[in-house]
Amino acid sequence: MKRSVLYASLLSGVFLAIPTGLARAQNAPAALTPVPTPALAPGGAETARVPAATVKAPKAQSGPYFAAQPAQPPNFLYRALGEPENWRISGSFRPRVEGIANQFRPVPTFPANDILNSYLTTLYVEYGVKGPVRFGVELFDSRGYFQQRNSSAFTTEINALEPGQAYLNFDTGDLGGEGSKSSLTVGRFTKNIGSRRLVSRQQFRNTINAYTGVTFDWQGLDKDKFTALWVMPHTRLPDDVNGILDNGIEFDRESLNLQLFGASYTFANIFGGTFELYGYGLYEQDSGTGLRSVQTRDRRLFTPGLRLARSPRVGEFDYDFEGIYQTGLARETAAATDQRDLTVSAYFVHAEVGYTLDHAWKPRLSLHYDQASGDRNNDGKFTRFDTLFGARRFEYGPTGLYGPVQRANLISPSIRAEITPSKVWDAFIAYRPLWLESATDTFAATLIRDRTGRSGTFAGHQIEGRLRYWIIPNEMILDTGLAYLAKGDFLRNAPNAPDTGDTFYGYLNTTLFF
Repeated sequence: MKRSVLYASLLSGVFLAIPTGLARAQNAPAALTPVPTPALAPGGAETARVPAATVKAPKAQSGPYFAAQPAQPPNFLYRALGEPENWRISGSFRPRVEGIANQFRPVPTFPANDILNSYLTTLYVEYGVKGPVRFGVELFDSRGYFQQRNSSAFTTEINALEPGQAYLNFDTGDLGGEGSKSSLTVGRFTKNIGSRRLVSRQQFRNTINAYTGVTFDWQGLDKDKFTALWVMPHTRLPDDVNGILDNGIEFDRESLNLQLFGASYTFANIFGGTFELYGYGLYEQDSGTGLRSVQTRDRRLFTPGLRLARSPRVGEFDYDFEGIYQTGLARETAAATDQRDLTVSAYFVHAEVGYTLDHAWKPRLSLHYDQASGDRNNDGKFTRFDTLFGARRFEYGPTGLYGPVQRANLISPSIRAEITPSKVWDAFIAYRPLWLESATDTFAATLIRDRTGRSGTFAGHQIEGRLRYWIIPNEMILDTGLAYLAKGDFLRNAPNAPDTGDTFYGYLNTTLFF
C-alpha cells in the first residue's frame, strides 16, 4: 500500500459520520455541562450508576476539563422508547479508518502495509435504577473490514455481537460507616481500577475487556476508596483467521483455568492527591491436551504495587508515580511440551510530572519516564513484566494496527505538550525515545527479538499527535491522530526485523452517542 493510499483512507473516514453532524450542529448546545458524580456501580469505584463505558465527567474546577464521553448523555433511544420509568438505555456507534505504512512487526508474517475499517457498537440497558437492586446488560459489537489476511488486527480489534455485561448490582449502602456508599456486583461486567495500567475497560481499542465474577466497591465519606474482586477474564472468540475475517459470532469463553483476584485501597487527600496500595493475583493453567484445549504459559503471578498521583490543575504542578513488582511462577512458552516452571521476578515504574499554565488554552507540559523489565537468556528466571489487563493508549500511543510500545522490556522517557482551549476540543503532541531494558528479549509489543543481544538496545524515536473535537457536544465526537516511528538500530538490524523504512500510522474515527 502506497503512503498516498494511507492518507486517502484516513480522509475517507471523515465522510462516515460528519455529514450527519453538520446537519444538526446548529441546534447543538454551546458546550458540555458536567453532571454530579453518581453512586457506585459495576464499572468500578470510579464509574457507577452509568453505563460502564461512560467516564465520569470532571468536577467543575480550574483544571483542564475536556471529556471524551458525554457529560450529559443524549438518551435518544431512551426517549424514543417513551422514557420508561426505572430504566436506563443508551449506546454508541464508532466507525474508524486506520492505516499503517512500513510495518515494524516481522514481515511477511504481517503485511508491510495495511488498512482497517472497524466499527464498535455498544448498547446498554439497566433496570432498577431507582432501587437497591439493579440488573444491567451491555452488548458489544466489534467488527473489522478490508484488512489483509495476515493483518495484525485480531481479537483485540474484532469480537462480533458479545454480551460483555450481564450483572446484578446490589446497593449495600453505608456498609463501611456513616456517609459511605458501597455496592456488590455479580455476573459479567467491565472494570476500571486506579491508573488502569493493570485492570481496565478499553476506550481506544476496538474490543473491550470483560470479566465474570464478583466485585465489591466502597467509597468513604472522606473519599477514600476500596475495591476487591474475584473474576474470570473473558477470552475473546473466535480466535482463528477465518473467524476473524468473517466477523464470526461466537460467545467469549470464561473458565476457572484463568482467574484474576485482588484488592485496591486508595487514600484521598494525600499531598493534594491520592495514594493507592493494591495487590492482584493471576492464576492460569492449560485446559487439557485435546483438539479444543487451550495451552498457556501457566502464569501464577502476584502483582503488588503503589501509586501516588495528583490531577492537573491550572497554575499548579501535577504528578503520577507508580511502582509495581511481579513475582510467582510461569513458563517461557505456551507449548504443551514446555513443562518447566520459571521463577518470576519483574517490575514496572512510571514517573510523571506536569504543569498547567494559567492561560485560556490551559497548556500543559509534562515529563514522563517508564521502565519495564525484560527477560534474560538462560538465567533460570522469567523477568519480563506482564501488564495483565491494563490499557496503554493513554500513555504509549494508538493501538489498533499500530501499538509498538507496551509495558514490557522498555526504557523510555517522554515529553508531552497538550492544550484544552475549551470543552469542545483538545490536542496534544508527544515525543518518546525508546530503548530495550534487556538486549536479548523481544522489544515491547513489536515481536522483534535478537537472542544474541548484538543488535543493541536502541529501538528508535516515536512522535505522535492527536486532536479531538465535539462536532455536536454530548452527541458526536471526532478523534484523529498520527504516529511516526523512526526505527533505531534494533528495529532495523535484529534478525527478524522487517526490511522496511520508518513506520507511519494514522487513524480517524467519529463516535455517535444515542
